[in-house]
Amino acid sequence: MIARAALLASAFSLAGCAGVDPVVLQPDIAPPRVYATDLPPAGLDREWWTGFGDPVLSDLVEQGLAANLDVDAAAGRLVSAAALLRAERADRLPSIDGTGDAGISLGTDSELTATAGLFGLFNPDIDGRLAAEIRATAADYAEAEYLLADQRRLVAAAVASQYIEYRRTGAQLDLLEQSTGLQEQTLRIVTLRYEAGLAANLDVRRAAADLAQTRARRGLIEISRANALNALAVLLAAPPGVFRIPPPAQNQEIPDYGAGPAAGVPADLLRRRTDILAAEARLARAAADIGIEQADLRPLLTIPGSIGLGDGTLGGLFGDFLLGLGAAIDLPIFDGGRRRAEVDAAEGLAQARLAEYRTTFLDALGEVENALVAIQAYRQRNGALTEAIDQSETALSQSNALYREGLASLFDVLDAQRQLIASRQALIDSEAALASSFVSFHAAVGSDW
Repeated sequence: MIARAALLASAFSLAGCAGVDPVVLQPDIAPPRVYATDLPPAGLDREWWTGFGDPVLSDLVEQGLAANLDVDAAAGRLVSAAALLRAERADRLPSIDGTGDAGISLGTDSELTATAGLFGLFNPDIDGRLAAEIRATAADYAEAEYLLADQRRLVAAAVASQYIEYRRTGAQLDLLEQSTGLQEQTLRIVTLRYEAGLAANLDVRRAAADLAQTRARRGLIEISRANALNALAVLLAAPPGVFRIPPPAQNQEIPDYGAGPAAGVPADLLRRRTDILAAEARLARAAADIGIEQADLRPLLTIPGSIGLGDGTLGGLFGDFLLGLGAAIDLPIFDGGRRRAEVDAAEGLAQARLAEYRTTFLDALGEVENALVAIQAYRQRNGALTEAIDQSETALSQSNALYREGLASLFDVLDAQRQLIASRQALIDSEAALASSFVSFHAAVGSDW
């Protein structure tokens, strides 16, 4: 990866050429010293997804990084940018082209004639344009490289997020089976009591309605599950509809991130977040563009030269030997203010790039803060929901016992069932949200790609 010093160090001051200093742009970024929300500084950096302890997830992320088509496209743009950089650097060298022609003259003394020669041109770059163009294409190359790394960052997060959704829907289907079993048992008890004359037909219908509503959730869960599976297929460049992933090793529970995050400090984002580094490269490109436009305000010197053989017959192995070397200078005198306006336009674009760079950093900082708050909040929520489930299980057991003794109504039983099922569903969703928050956190802080 192109060293960051080549882009932003010394406020984008790169070595100039022919005494022309490069344009200096100074991003005014003052990151806070620490994040507002604190978490223990532990965990993983590279390959953070292994912190979930799920081999299936780790394998899917690795497949995504290797096969994703957006990553391939970004890699192709990097190859193109590297070629353009080589081409710009080649302009610093003299160019030499060959030419030749041959003909025949018809008449009393017919003869074959030919000429051949070499023509060269060298630009000593006294106006600084070539140096600025090299800086511009070097910034383009750096941006392409950072965007490739950023695409890998996004793909890893997307694969992990979709896998968590896939596991969430699997856990919801398992819970659906448990819930329908519980409600079927209640319906059987109520039906027996009705047949024995101990319960009203209304109780049977209420219990049957609750069971039907629970069963009706299956279709919605299966839709979400299929969507997550198809999204994974696209991320892995596999055909949706036929793509399958192996079942988890143990159960359908949401994978828990056990390693803990490595938050670092906000200033780390400036060297870790590849989208910030890409914005930095675009700012370097804008600075170089100012230098390119400023070059038009200075004289342009070129040195052409030629070596030729010609004006002779083939039988005489050509006639004259010609050697030419000269110099040409282009002096800007009057253009109605066009050149100056183009410099102003480049400077205005540079100010826009500077604002975009600051915005990118602030957005990244906000993403980290949001993820840290979410991790903390969902951890607390999961604890409360676990307590709610324990209490709901106790309440259901007591209401069932009282109902059998005729000391409680079926409404009390069904209400306790609904609370228990709702709490279990909420815990599954909250556990998935916590896992997704860890994914968002690692995507937000970036990684040493």
